[in-house]
Amino acid sequence: MNHQRKPFDRKRKKAKVERNKSSGHDDVLLADVDKLLRPKSTEDQANGEKTAPTLPERFTEMDVTITMLSSTGDGLAYDQDLNHVFVVPFTVPGDKARVKVVRHEQSHHYSMTDFLSVIEPGPTRDDSLIKCQYFSKCSGCQLQMMSYEDQLAHKRRIVEKAYANFSGLVPHLVPAIEETFPSPLQFGYRTKLTPHFAQGGKPKMDEEGNPLPKEVPPIGFTYKNRKMDMDIEDCPLGTDIVRRGLKSERKRVAENIASYKKGATLLMRESTTRIAKDTPGAKSKVKYIPGLVPAKGSDSGDLITIEEDDYTVEKRCVTDNNATSVEYIDDYIFSNKAGGFFQNNNSILSGFTEYIRSKVFPPGNDQDAQPIKYLLDAYSGSGLFTITLSPLFKSSLGVDVAGDSIVCARDNARANDLPNTGFAAADAAVLFKDVPYPPDQTLLVIDPPRKGCSDDFLQQLLDYRPRRVVYVSCNVHTQARDVAVMVQGDEKRNIRYEIESIRGFDFFPQTGHVEGVAILNRATFPEKSK
Repeated sequence: MNHQRKPFDRKRKKAKVERNKSSGHDDVLLADVDKLLRPKSTEDQANGEKTAPTLPERFTEMDVTITMLSSTGDGLAYDQDLNHVFVVPFTVPGDKARVKVVRHEQSHHYSMTDFLSVIEPGPTRDDSLIKCQYFSKCSGCQLQMMSYEDQLAHKRRIVEKAYANFSGLVPHLVPAIEETFPSPLQFGYRTKLTPHFAQGGKPKMDEEGNPLPKEVPPIGFTYKNRKMDMDIEDCPLGTDIVRRGLKSERKRVAENIASYKKGATLLMRESTTRIAKDTPGAKSKVKYIPGLVPAKGSDSGDLITIEEDDYTVEKRCVTDNNATSVEYIDDYIFSNKAGGFFQNNNSILSGFTEYIRSKVFPPGNDQDAQPIKYLLDAYSGSGLFTITLSPLFKSSLGVDVAGDSIVCARDNARANDLPNTGFAAADAAVLFKDVPYPPDQTLLVIDPPRKGCSDDFLQQLLDYRPRRVVYVSCNVHTQARDVAVMVQGDEKRNIRYEIESIRGFDFFPQTGHVEGVAILNRATFPEKSK
């Protein structure tokens, strides 16, 4: 890979990014809709034409042909006569589909539809790949009818469009997006599911006015395009133990439905225990945290046992949000509150963390007079990056505003025997104030929530000036917006960043979701020509 710096051209930098510009689901969809409409809109403006189309009435059934696949995972059908876009879930480009119109967003020139059937499949559609009986109704998956190769290519385009639509940067400043990093498992990967159910209104009465026994409501996930729960008995995205736990929890709720006055969100979280065997060296290699086997009543009661060379694996399904779940990434062990945040696809975490390890140092770091040797992990959570990267650094520090996460992170550092690793609860307003590391020798890792970084955090980052930044994001659209602030920098402070690489990671196969990793290096503004 060529790491040579690209010249920074002030004239080619776009206007400052609008930080209040939203990058939620509707905005991402609208950006794709606008791209389809733009050629016709430009033509109409040139001809002085601007007439509102007469749209089909709600609940009209009609046939459409899909033009493109949106970053939301929905197909988009462009009607040239109407200069209008119909959003069609569960379709791919080239599909001719029968749909039902459910809602018009006339001011934005698109309409939401329900998918009814495929009349003629597009060239990339393969319904034999679908493994879920609820696909095309449940809101969870969008892409099961696509080959995995096509899914990865689509997610690369999602990242490309995120930077094109939400960064405000000219293409000159954004490197080519790398191929999407695949998940080893495309089904059976989710270590956490949270189905839910709602209780209806007043209880039903018999003819004599006595309340009838409560009926068991649908337990599962929402229908696509509706605020209604769908009864889902099984989800093929879940790991084996999570799928067993789902069946057990559905049975438990049905047996105890009279005790629920309201609806509830259920938790199924995989927890793993490795028990060392009496083989040479096994006990010294296998990390184990005593007392973290889920207590009776905090799990579904299901158990899966797997025999490995040096240890026995026991998998359970934790159902109590406040109980502790445990998982391993290679030989690292992590405990966390079961209802708290931790990545939900364990199968990709080994490759994902190895990729991050390969990117922590710039080329030639070991030859540098002041090499990077300190790690600062902002938004550290329970310590995923601080712990898996710590052996590469002289000292590592994770900071987070959530005190509960810091407690878990410290426990995890002790369990993994990492004496050079610390964690501190920090005030968001002064996150970098007491950092003991020189910025010239510090790698900063940031992994914010979906909403991205705040303005204040980004300004603190520019003040601190870490030499290298790894930005991990579960929302590539807010990542693109934030990265643009770093790239544009602050000329008065003579600080900006250059993007070295951007890559998507497929944490959630079969869905339209992609995570992003951007690597940035500190730079300065070129001297102005006299």
